[in-house]
Parts: sequence; C-alpha cells; structure tokens
Amino acid sequence: MRRFWLTALALSIIGAPAMAADAPQKLTLERLFASPDLSGPQPRGLKLSPDGRLLTSLRPRADERDRFDLWALDTQTGREWMLVDSKAIGSGAELSEAEKMQRERARIGGSKGIVAYDWTPDGKAILVPLDGDLFLAQLDGKVDRLTNSPEGELNPAVSPKGGYLSFVRDQNLFVQPIGGAAPWMATQSGQGNVHWGEAEFVAQEEMDRRTGYWWSPDDKFIAVEKFDEAPVGIVTRAAIGADGTRVVDQRYPAAGTANALVELYVMKPDGSARVKVDLGSNPDIYLARVDWTPDGKTLLVQRQSRDQKTLDMLSVDPQTGAATILFTEKAGARSWINLTDAYQPLKDGSLIWRSERTGFGHLYHFKGGKWTALTQGDWVVQALVGVDEAKGRLFFTGNKDGFLEQHLYAVDIAKPGQVTRLTEGGWWHGATMDAAASRVIVARSSPTQPTQLYLADASGKRLRWLNENAVRDGHPYFPFAGDHQERKFGTIKAADGTELYWEMITPKIEPGKTYPVFFQHYGGPGTGQQVTRAWNGALPQYLVSRGYIYFQIDNRGSYHRGKAFEDHLYHAMGSVEVADQLAGAAYLKTLPFVDAKRIAINGWSYGGYLTIKMLEAAPGVFAAGISGAPVTKWELYDTHYTERYLGDPRTDPQSYATSNALADTAKIADPLLLIHGMSDDNVVFTNATAFAAKMQREARPFEMMFYPGQTHRVGGPGISQHLWTTILDFLDRRMPAQK
Repeated sequence: MRRFWLTALALSIIGAPAMAADAPQKLTLERLFASPDLSGPQPRGLKLSPDGRLLTSLRPRADERDRFDLWALDTQTGREWMLVDSKAIGSGAELSEAEKMQRERARIGGSKGIVAYDWTPDGKAILVPLDGDLFLAQLDGKVDRLTNSPEGELNPAVSPKGGYLSFVRDQNLFVQPIGGAAPWMATQSGQGNVHWGEAEFVAQEEMDRRTGYWWSPDDKFIAVEKFDEAPVGIVTRAAIGADGTRVVDQRYPAAGTANALVELYVMKPDGSARVKVDLGSNPDIYLARVDWTPDGKTLLVQRQSRDQKTLDMLSVDPQTGAATILFTEKAGARSWINLTDAYQPLKDGSLIWRSERTGFGHLYHFKGGKWTALTQGDWVVQALVGVDEAKGRLFFTGNKDGFLEQHLYAVDIAKPGQVTRLTEGGWWHGATMDAAASRVIVARSSPTQPTQLYLADASGKRLRWLNENAVRDGHPYFPFAGDHQERKFGTIKAADGTELYWEMITPKIEPGKTYPVFFQHYGGPGTGQQVTRAWNGALPQYLVSRGYIYFQIDNRGSYHRGKAFEDHLYHAMGSVEVADQLAGAAYLKTLPFVDAKRIAINGWSYGGYLTIKMLEAAPGVFAAGISGAPVTKWELYDTHYTERYLGDPRTDPQSYATSNALADTAKIADPLLLIHGMSDDNVVFTNATAFAAKMQREARPFEMMFYPGQTHRVGGPGISQHLWTTILDFLDRRMPAQK
C-alpha cells in the first residue's frame, strides 16, 4: 500500500529560492491540474546510454502533462532532440487488462504515451513499448515496429548481450532474435490460472518486483517464474463505470488466505534444458528477488517466509536447480524483514548488501562468509546508487545529515565507516548512475524549488544542468511565486518521548486573527516519510491561499527512522499513529493563530483509514474529516502487506480486531466525507460499502462521493478538479468561516 493523495496533488518527489513575479497571480483549482505542470518539466526514466554520451528521458508534453515522449540529450554538446513522438507512431489502441493492472501496480495508471524503454547493450537502439506493441528506435530517428498483435506485450526486455528481445504475451514468455526473426514461445503452458514470466499480484503491489523473468549476463539462460493462481480466493468485484457495471472475478489473496503457488525455472532462450529451482519443501513462501552473479554461473534467489520474519539468500546452480543457503536475515520478535533493492553481487564473488540488523539500514560487504559493516550509525541508507568495482567505491543515498534531508554519499569498501557526502545541504536528493559509476544524474528539490536535474562526476561536481527548472520568468510557477508561503519545520514529543517532525505552511498571519487548519496525514508503515525538505507541489500553497494552515506530522511507525521507530505498529495498526497525530492536533491548539474549532483532517488509502480511526478515538477534536479509499477491515487487504504488520488473522485474530475501523463507527460524531473509486482493485470498493452500511445501520450521518470507473488513483482530466472541489465544498459547509 502506497499513498495516492500525492498523485492527486501532482507532487514532485525530488533546489534556488523561487523568484517572485511583480504582480503575483492567484492559484486556482483549474490551473493546478492544467498543463503544463506548475512544477515545471518533470522528466522520468532518466538513463545514460551504455557509452555514457547520451542521456535519455521521458518528457511530458507541454499541452498534455500526462503524455510522455522519448527524448535524448548529448551530454557533450548539449544538443537535445525528440527520439520518439508517442503520438506520431502510437496507434492509440486500448491497453490490455493485464497491462492496465501492471500500470496500476507501478502507480502510473494515469500516464499515456511512452512509460518505459530499454537501451540495447551496444547503445545503437532503444526498445520502446507503446500502446501494447513494441518498437525499436534508432538514434537517427528511425523507428521500426517489432510486434503488431492484438494481445499486447508485457515486461519487454533486451537481453544483456543484445542478442534477443523478450516479452510476455498470453501468459507465456516469448523470445525473439533482435535481427528480425519471428518470436517463439519459450513456455507453452501459460493459460487459465497459470502464468509464466510475470510477477504475481502481491509481488507487483507490495514487493516492488515488477517482472517474472531474468536473463543471465551471457544470454545463455533465463530464470523464469511460473505462478498458479488456482489456490487464490476470488473476490467478485463490481467495476462500476459511467456506462455500466462490469463484474470482475478477481483473484485476490486477502490476509489469512492462500497465495499463488510460485515456482522458478532456469531454461535456455528457446525453452529447452529446463530445470526447476529448489525453493525448499515449504511452498508457502515469497519469491522476493532473483539475480545472476556477474559471471552467470550462479543464480541468487531471495526466499522470504510467509510471516516475513526470515529471508534466505539462496545460491542456485543453474545447471541443476540445486540451492544452498548463502546467508539468512532474521527479524526480531516483534518486527519483520523489509525487502530492499540496495544490494549488488560483485565480480569477485562477494556481495554488497543492505541490512537492518543493527536497527538501522546500512551497507555491508559479504565476502568469504564474513561480514564487514561499511556504514553505521543512527541513520538510514536508503538506496544503493552505483558501484565502481575497479576503485572499490560505493555510492548511496541516505539521511546521515538529518532526517529531513536525503543526500548522495560515497564510501570505499577498503575504508569502512569513512562516508563522504557528495551533495549540497538543505536539499532532498535522489540519484542514478551509469553502469561504471563514473557519472551520476542528481535530482534535487527544496521547499522553494521544484525538482532540478544535473549531471555530475563521481566526486559530486556538477558538470551541466539537465533540467535547471529555475522558477523565473517563463516557468509555469513563476506567475504565482510571489504568494509562495514559507514551509516551517519543528518537532514535538510523542507520549514515550520520541521526537516527531512536523511541517507547517501558514497564510500571512494577522495579529489577533485565527485560521482553520488543513491537517494532512498518511501515517502507514512501509512508505516514505511525508515531512521532508523537498518540494511538495502547488496544491498546499493553494490551500493556504484559501486561508488554511497546512500541517502534517510523521508519526511513529513510518519509514526512514530505523526499525525501532517503525516497529511500534507491529500487531498494532490504528494505535500509536493515531496517538501521534492527535498529539499534533493538541500542539496546533496551543498556537494563538490556530482556530482550535476548525481543524480538518484528510488522508488517502492508509491515510483514509487513519482519518476514520482518529475520528473514532477522539470525537470533538476535529471539525471534519475526509477519508479517501480507506481500508476499513484489514481482512479485506492483501497478504504480503497486511500480514507483515498484523500477522495471520487465523492465528492472530486480536490484532485484526483492534485494528478494525468498523468496530467503533458508533463513536464518530464529527462530519465525515467518504471518497472511493468504484473500480478500485487494490483497496477494493467493499471497504467503503461495508463502512457506509455500518454507519447507516447505526444512523450516523456522513457524506459520500464515489467515482465510477476510477481505481485506487482517483484523478485525471476533470476528475482531479472535481475531487478537490468536492473536498473544499465539504469543508466550507462543515466549518464555515467565523463571522
């Protein structure tokens, strides 16, 4: 589960202070969601070509912010050009249901045009999926169609040596020589409940694993997942749209029920010489990650236990499928294992690995059965950005210099603990590097500056701007920058003394006047923090321009503060996060410029759940609450997310009983607006209808706004504006301005 309210706000994730226009214009809802994006051009999918000369990216069109084209930039000359125009070669064909669902899982359900691409290893061409088919784009602008089928292709990839193109069609893996020969089926039994080469639902939704097959570095073998959904329960879901209702029998692994049966095979590109990987005698496990060692002689498989307290790294012989345990990570008694992508096998047979064994995520070097801690301290390594094996140097992002900032750092394997920061203080940074870790693309933002992109060398020195995006004349936000109000940060203490970070934006305070509060929250585990020194979009500024104070606080249980901070929610969702958000409300009520009787809370997904729990726990504290796409009964949510925190409802029923949002609906006495997409396949619509029915049986008044055809992401042209018009109209009626 990840937050979607941020998508609705059109927030940036990743700056120079904004330059004020002479006569600032007033923000409107219409402009907030119109094109171009007020945060300026926001390229996605930045990659350096194999030779490092070209930088490619997906850029939104100025007149259609949700449609992306493929662009290239020569990093030596600065020349830029569009490589692939999505409208020129696209057919506009409707995507297959499988691809639509994959996009929902990847949180790009509202994106159009080109959403992904893959360089060929020789750097001469780029594989481009578009409108369900595959194209090969040359650097001179020529584009060749590779497939033309009504079924659509999923998970396309170019093999590491560049010999093959692979993709999934009709639940089977296909392989095709790059030279132009027809594709063949490497698997044949995919049909009904059986899928080859895909990631099962929970892998996509909760494990950040998007594919189900992996090429060996020498193109000789492919490791391919096979999963069978037959054991998974069917949720009959009514996908209610504007033009009618479609009944969908969806295989949905609800907490405490069976998962898909997952197997792993190794085969040659033509499907021959197939061997089954030994994943152990217990089939009720999660296939977390699969990787090849650089020499292609070993397959590394991460096997996670159903209770997510044990993670085994398996070393697999691809010739036989035999597996041995290389090492094991174990969680504490009241904790769980967080999966990570911050690891890399090295050419000498050793491994860089991120572990939370000390209570904070840090990098380790595993060699010859021995562990060496490369970073340490009460801070968190977030991502492994690059590895320069020749120099033995690692690059990573983390929060060593404070929890509100994220920076790029470097450390040498030979000099453990000697960490060097490579980015400027006062900003929030993300980064990606080329394969040799010689150059880095840095994305940075600040409370006053939307995302900027620059190219740097391995020392962190900026070589050139890729997207300066400065807020000056010509920038979409420049006409409104004069009214941009300062984001302020501070801390309060939780009940146990833990320091909690908050942020606040206020209108220009007039002496003696008090202001209503728009109290935003998410609060759930496993998701990035909310309070950061990053750009957070224009919508909070719009709310402030309407006279609201904008406020949010990061409660115990959220990510990036270490396991002890996160583990407060172990078997206790709906507890400390509610208490900490209420502590934030209590703090607000001590401020002389806050109207204590007009504090409204708003949250989406887990935040929607939290809205309900807060209103149940503290009637009268808030003037109103908005609950978007809430989980109201955790038995309705999926296995991997829910059981991670609450355990199995078959053996831990009490955790589910206390976390339930339906049990105490009779305590809700404050105005509530319930919002949900009527085709939501993640937090299924039953969560909303179950809550609505319970409130109605108890004669508890509340308001509803349900969106036909919308999924867990409620947004898009017209819809986003309607959503926020509904929210603000509700607040205007429920906590009107004082006379």
